[in-house]
Amino acid sequence: MKLAILSALVSCAAAFTGVAPAKSSTALEASKYAQELGAQVPLGYWDPLRVLSHVDNDEKFNFFREAEITHGRVAMLAMLGQLTVRAGFHFSGDFEGVAYADIPPGLAAFDVMPFGLKADIFATMAFLQCGVRNIEGTGNEFPGDYRNGWIDFGWDNFSDAEKLKKRAIELNNGRAAMMGITGLVVHEQLHTSMPIIGQL
Repeated sequence: MKLAILSALVSCAAAFTGVAPAKSSTALEASKYAQELGAQVPLGYWDPLRVLSHVDNDEKFNFFREAEITHGRVAMLAMLGQLTVRAGFHFSGDFEGVAYADIPPGLAAFDVMPFGLKADIFATMAFLQCGVRNIEGTGNEFPGDYRNGWIDFGWDNFSDAEKLKKRAIELNNGRAAMMGITGLVVHEQLHTSMPIIGQL
């Protein structure tokens, strides 16, 4: 009798346990880029959209990595610009009759900026993107290395381990800045008392 009761309890308990998922080989596990820079703690190799499952050569991967680094750098500058302007720091003077102090942070700046200032910004961006971004044959070591054999700041004195660490720091800071500036812009467009940074 005790054995029958025990058997019944075990079978009932088994009804509430999940079936162990079968281990499958996915593009996430199989990617040759799972050990590349950026696949590090806390997330490790994380590609939920499986973008890299369509990448079959290093040239494509380097293109995506360079785009990620570039967007991260722009986002870091954007965050710095947001925080600086929100803190009340502005260039002195004016541009085409519009005082720099009257230009607000965020996307609202484009409604106030004179056309000439917008043109200057886009011309500078175009020059940096097309003119000096990655000059072949100048000794650049990795995607996003735009020293072009000119600016060094002691980079060549670092060990390989230090270089890798610094590249990882930049990559992660860029990722955080992309999320940060996106959050600020979204909150700005919601026309609420957000972002909270403006209330501090």
